[in-house]
Amino acid sequence: MNRKLRMGMVGGGRGAFIGAVHRMAANLDGKIELVAGAFSSDPEKSRLSGQDLFLDPARVYGSYQEMAEKEAALPADQRIDFVSIVVQNHLHFAVAKTFIEAGFHVVCDKPMTFNLEQAYELRDLVNQSGKVFALTHNYTGYPMVKEARRMVRAGELGRILKVVAEYPQGYAVGDVEGDGQGKINNWRSDPKIAGVSNCMGDIGTHAHNLVRYITGLEVDEICSELTAFIPGRELDDDGNNLVRFKGGAKGIIYASQISNGDENALSIRVYGTKASIEWHQEEPNDLIVKFANAPRQIYRRGNAYVGPEAAANSRTPFAHPEGFIEAFANIYVAAAGAIADQIDGKPAPEGGYDFPSVDDGVAGMAFIETTVKSSASQDKWVKFPAI
Repeated sequence: MNRKLRMGMVGGGRGAFIGAVHRMAANLDGKIELVAGAFSSDPEKSRLSGQDLFLDPARVYGSYQEMAEKEAALPADQRIDFVSIVVQNHLHFAVAKTFIEAGFHVVCDKPMTFNLEQAYELRDLVNQSGKVFALTHNYTGYPMVKEARRMVRAGELGRILKVVAEYPQGYAVGDVEGDGQGKINNWRSDPKIAGVSNCMGDIGTHAHNLVRYITGLEVDEICSELTAFIPGRELDDDGNNLVRFKGGAKGIIYASQISNGDENALSIRVYGTKASIEWHQEEPNDLIVKFANAPRQIYRRGNAYVGPEAAANSRTPFAHPEGFIEAFANIYVAAAGAIADQIDGKPAPEGGYDFPSVDDGVAGMAFIETTVKSSASQDKWVKFPAI
C-alpha cells in the first residue's frame, strides 16, 4: 500500500466523546486519513462537525444512507476505503449493513448490534461479503494484554483454573440517593436505544471480551444478578456474574457504575496451575506474574523480554508510558493492515489479524443477553447460546 487509507465516519459529531477518540486513534500512525462523514442525524450539525474537521463540504453528508450511496458512486481512487461507526447502539446494525452492502469495510464501536439476532445476521453479511470487520474492544490493544495472552497460549500458566474480571466505575453513585439525578440520564439508560442492558452492555462486555481474548475460554453457563440501584432506571447499573467455562474453569465477571470512588478500574486475574497473572487498565504498562513458591514479578511494556506481539504493539521505549489512545490505535492499525492487504490482493498472514472481529461481536451480544436472561430467571444457571 503506497497511500493512506481513506476513512469515513458515521456519528461522532460535535459534543461526542467517543468519536474524537476514534479519530485520534485512527490518525496516530499516519496510515489513515478521515475524508468523509455523516456526523449526526441532524444535517446541520453534521455540516458544522465536518467544518470543525476541515473536510471538503461535498464529502460531509446529512445521513449515513446518503453517504454510502454517494461514496460508492465516486471513482475507486477517491471513495472511502472503510467506515468507522460510532453511533448509538440501536443504529450499529443498520449502518454496518448499509456500508457492507455498498462494498465498504467496517470498523464498529461496541456492542456490535442492538441484540443477538442482529449479531448473527451481521456476521452472515460480513462472511458473505468478505469485507474486513473490526470491533473496537480497545482494551485488547494494550501491549501487556497481548503479553498476557501470549503467556496463556504458551502454557506458562499451566491449566487455567479460575478467572476474575471486573470493571467498576463510581460515576453514577450520586444518582442512587437522588443528589445527582439527571446528570447521567443519557441514552445508555434507554432500552429503546441501548438494548436490554446498560452497565453490562456498556462495560461488562469489555470485561468478558478481555477474558475471552487473553484466555481463549468460552462461556458454558452463567449465573447473574443485575441491579438498577438508581431510582427510575429501567436498565442495570451494576451486575455480578458467576461463570462456568467450557473445559472446567470457573470465573467471576463483575461490572458496576455505582462503585463509589472507582474510575475505570478494569482489571483481570487469571489463575493457572503453574502461575497466575494480573493486569490493571489504570496501570496498563505493568503485567504482574505470581507464583506459589517464588516472588512475584512485574513485566513492563517496552522491554526486550516481552514477546513479539507486545513489542509490535508498543510505540515508545521502556519507561515512556502508553495508554488508552495507543491501545485504540492498535485496533485501527491492525484493521488497516487487513484492509490494505485486501486492496493489494495479498493473502492474510498465517496467524490472521489481531483485532476483535465480528465473531467477538456475536460473543459479546450473547454475553449481554445471557446475563439479562439469567438475572430475570428463577433458574440458578443459564446455558450460553451457540456462538
